[in-house]
Amino acid sequence: MGKAELLITVILFNLFFVSFTVAIMIYIRKYKSRKKEYLNEIKINNEIHQKELLATQLEIQQATMQQIGRELHDNIGQKLTLVSLYSQQLVYEKKVPQESEKIEQIYQIINSSLQDLRSLSKNLTNDNVSRNEIVTLIQDEVDNLNALQKCDVLFSYNRAYFDLDFVRKNVLLRVTQEFLQNSLKHANCSKINIDIHSSDDVFLQLKIQDDGLGFDYANIKADGIGLKNMKKRAEIIGGQFRFESKPNFGTALTVILNNQS
Repeated sequence: MGKAELLITVILFNLFFVSFTVAIMIYIRKYKSRKKEYLNEIKINNEIHQKELLATQLEIQQATMQQIGRELHDNIGQKLTLVSLYSQQLVYEKKVPQESEKIEQIYQIINSSLQDLRSLSKNLTNDNVSRNEIVTLIQDEVDNLNALQKCDVLFSYNRAYFDLDFVRKNVLLRVTQEFLQNSLKHANCSKINIDIHSSDDVFLQLKIQDDGLGFDYANIKADGIGLKNMKKRAEIIGGQFRFESKPNFGTALTVILNNQS
C-alpha cells in the first residue's frame, strides 16, 4: 500500500471515528434530554396525583364531618331538646318543689350543652364557611381569641370581599386556625398580626405573624404534624406556602394565591 492510500485510509478512519463519536454524543444528549423530559413528566404526574389525592382526602373529611354534624343535630340534639323541655316542665309545674333549684340547674346545664352542640354541628356541616366571606370568618376567630385575653390578635385587610370558592375559604380558615392555636399553645406570644390583602401582582396574600419564642426552623429535621397539614392544605388550592421562624424572633406564615381559579 502506497503512502497516498495509507494517508487516505487514515483520514477516512479518523472521519469515521469522529462521526461515530459525534453520533454517540448526540445519542447520549438526546437520551439525557428524553430522560429529563420523562422524569419531569413523572414528577408532574406525581404532583397532579398528589393534589388530586389531597383534594379527595379533604372531600372525604368534609363529607364525614358533615355527616357527623347532621347526626349531632338530628339525633343527639333532638334528644337533648326533649330533656330540656321535660326539665323545664318540672320546674314550672313544681311537682317536686324541694328539688326545683336542682332541676333548674340541670335545665341550665342542658341548655348550655345544647347551644354548644348546635354550634359544633354548625361548624362541622360547614354552613358557616359557605355563607360568609373569608374576612368575616377570620374576624370571628380573632374576636373569639381576643375574648380569652391571652394574646392580642390584630387583623387587617384591604378588601372586604375576595372571590373564593368553598374549598379555598375553608383551607385559608383552617390554616389560620392551626397557626393561631399553635401560637397560643407553644409560642408564649403577646401579639399576633393577621393580614389579608390583594394587589395588582397577587390575587390574595394571607400573612400571620406572632412575637413569640420562635424556633430554629432551618435546622429542624422534620416538620410537625400541624405544619405538614398547613402545607398540604395550601398545596390543595395551588397556593405558595412560606414559613419562617427564629428563636426569640417569633414565627411567620404566608400563603399566596396568584389567581382566582
